[in-house]
Amino acid sequence: MALALVTFAAFSFLPLRAQLPAQTQQPYPLDYVRMLASPSSIDLSFLLDAPAGKRGFLRVANGHLATADGKRIRLWGVNITDWSPGSRQIPDKADAAFWAQVLARFGVNCVRLQFLDLTTPRGLIVPDRADTRMLDADQLDREDYFIAQLEQRGIYIDFNLLVGRPFKAGDGVADADRLHEGAKGTSLFDHRLIELQQEYARQLLTHRNPYTGHAYSDDPAVAIVEVNNENAINVGYRAPSRFYADELEKLYNQWLAEHRSPEQILQLRTLASVPDASAQVPLLTSRWQAASAPSERFQTEAAFFNDLQHSYFDAMRIFLQQTLSVHSLIIATADHSHSGSGYPILMATQDNDIIDGHTYWQHPEMYVHKSPMVDDPFNSTVVELSRSAIAGKPYTVSEVNNAFPNNYDAEGIPVLAAYGALQDWDAILWYTFEPKQSRNAAPYVGDPFDISQHPVKMAELAADALLFLRSDVQPAKTTVTRTYSEDQVFDSMLLPTMDRPYFTPGFPLSLPIQDAVRIASFDAPMTRKFPAAMSASPIRSDTHQLAWYYGATHSGLVSVDTPRTQALIGFLNAHPEAADANVSALIHNPFAALQVTALDGDSIADAHRLLVVAGAAVANSGATWNAVGTALTNWGKAPVTIDPVRGQLMLHHLVSARLVTLTALDGAAQPMGQPVVATHSGAVWTLSLDRVTPWYLVTVTR
Repeated sequence: MALALVTFAAFSFLPLRAQLPAQTQQPYPLDYVRMLASPSSIDLSFLLDAPAGKRGFLRVANGHLATADGKRIRLWGVNITDWSPGSRQIPDKADAAFWAQVLARFGVNCVRLQFLDLTTPRGLIVPDRADTRMLDADQLDREDYFIAQLEQRGIYIDFNLLVGRPFKAGDGVADADRLHEGAKGTSLFDHRLIELQQEYARQLLTHRNPYTGHAYSDDPAVAIVEVNNENAINVGYRAPSRFYADELEKLYNQWLAEHRSPEQILQLRTLASVPDASAQVPLLTSRWQAASAPSERFQTEAAFFNDLQHSYFDAMRIFLQQTLSVHSLIIATADHSHSGSGYPILMATQDNDIIDGHTYWQHPEMYVHKSPMVDDPFNSTVVELSRSAIAGKPYTVSEVNNAFPNNYDAEGIPVLAAYGALQDWDAILWYTFEPKQSRNAAPYVGDPFDISQHPVKMAELAADALLFLRSDVQPAKTTVTRTYSEDQVFDSMLLPTMDRPYFTPGFPLSLPIQDAVRIASFDAPMTRKFPAAMSASPIRSDTHQLAWYYGATHSGLVSVDTPRTQALIGFLNAHPEAADANVSALIHNPFAALQVTALDGDSIADAHRLLVVAGAAVANSGATWNAVGTALTNWGKAPVTIDPVRGQLMLHHLVSARLVTLTALDGAAQPMGQPVVATHSGAVWTLSLDRVTPWYLVTVTR
């Protein structure tokens, strides 16, 4: 996501009537400094195989990410950015080890470095020049050191090459002032822009990191290189200036001469009302024109744009692998347009090593937040993202989040972690984590996507690192595939924008909540018949470990029931019948995300230590809404506050348990007071959740 700097008051959010009463919010600052200064039970760095890359470069084996010795590996992590004030995506050397250790302790084993192509002090490019062709040596040195610290702790690197680069006239590009950041669209076909991308790739990837001894092209801890971020071009594209429109039209006519007969070109001229044989055949320049164009004209242009994109990504991949000797796996770009069809970009990029997807639940720049995701499974991040996976290819999700502020954003991480594991995806990287310039930064959520000071999301990041990296949720037993013809892929662009065309018509949108789904081919007749799928609530996964309850407003609930992780996420009181094998709860909050996961042992039943994460709403102090509850008029200030989850947690069938205690944890994952002894009746141990905290440690004595 190329997030522009925006005014928070302009965002649209959850209606005022659904906001929690202010008096329920209690301050709860995260305290990374004290967390790292003292031993803690919540240190998940044991999940990481440090140093990153010690087993060689990641590769593809049996359609999934694997280490060089063939061992399956999943990546769980974050993007590193700096959108909110006081953040810095390239930390000072004095802070690099600190932030690397924070991420490792939360179970992060991969970071996506997205906006390095900005100017300093944010990115690597020297700002006070007429061009963007020089990297700042001091800034690059800091980034080298930070990367070395990450790799040392077992954290892999994902480099994104073209994201927000602010091209200038001195770069030798036409109409530089008309290009948006990253030159979206034009960067896929303009010769000079492609030259500059390759130059930057050479500067960055052949650079030798003095702290690791590796050039990035030859560093086995660099898991992935992405050609660009969220960049595609299709029928109806409107060029930013006449220069680029003419250039693109010329390329189109050259393509026609190579791929269409004179008779076909004559017919296209007739359809475009251009009888002059010496004139260029024009391109459609708006979505409206594309939608109303004759099929022959539309399909021809769609084929051209597909070839254009495929040729660009293929050439960039060959340049990286053959010219620069990059050994990392390559992503072309993500399927990112979930308001329309993503199949054209998937078809154009399928030859690369990895398929990637992005989405957000009710992105604040596009939606008024009206409902929690658990109430709407068929439009959930789970279903949106599952449309993009291709059979035989690793599938990664390198950007996703349930944006803040939203009383229900605690649902995002645990729900997607569980269903991502069911779908057997290879990576989930949350957008975003923003290192602070001060280790003692005020506890404040500074933008809709930064999770670094979000108490609930950080606790969930840790809990669900365990779920996802250990494969606590089994992959689906059944994989349902589907196929498309090329014409059908192109026609999918014409579907109405908000029809949310994730799948073939007739594809049951409940299927990704039940089974694994993959695209088998873009070169076959469209699949028209699918297995029967559940429609009645709850929809259960074919592994019987996940269940999604839905129906009336504010009744959605996701249940996760595995030996090592169990969870109830959503409106618990709407489904008193929903309980897991070892976990049930009586919660006073209308909405909560409650997770219990074993920190040791083979299951919750036999573990000695359990992590409990209980999350609800989070807000900045003093945040206020407009009269109709659709936008913030005041983003709020530090400290960040939480609505503590209160009620009773019941643990069932703990093997040979003699004593069970519950310890509330503070923002440094240190004990808040003395452990509280659980009451015991039969096979049930009852614990009271009554502290201002999103996480607890349960200790079982046998």
